[in-house]
Amino acid sequence: MAKKNILVGPSGTGSWNVERGSTKISTHKTQKAAIAKAMPLAKREKTELIVKGRDGRIRSKDSYGNDPRGIRDKEH
Repeated sequence: MAKKNILVGPSGTGSWNVERGSTKISTHKTQKAAIAKAMPLAKREKTELIVKGRDGRIRSKDSYGNDPRGIRDKEH
């Protein structure tokens, strides 16, 4: 079974959701707070963290799984 990515995205009401697949995990007032909640989950589950901006477009992606390419992430 494939692991589900952790997603941080706008909720449409001015807050930010943290989701696993299509399941909402939590809601936060700021994007920064949502990322702070999502990052440890993605690391623990060894999956991808996808962060979307207010416009709904992907702003960044971080892989915490076993990446065979071995590319070093310089963002976080």
